[in-house]
Amino acid sequence: MTSFEWQKSSFSGSGNDCVEIRTAAGAVELRESDEGHQVIHTTPAALAALLHGVKAGEFDHHA
Repeated sequence: MTSFEWQKSSFSGSGNDCVEIRTAAGAVELRESDEGHQVIHTTPAALAALLHGVKAGEFDHHA
């Protein structure tokens, strides 16, 4: 990602109920599209670790 524009997954469709992501000043920002004023700031490494854990099933017991 090289843009400061919010992006959402192509799987989200046209609805307004998805997670959006962007990069800004070396950080990663995430927000819920219908709660745009609440933004989570993290690092690329922390987001990569979270995604790796999700894909590996580390959080399945919370479902």
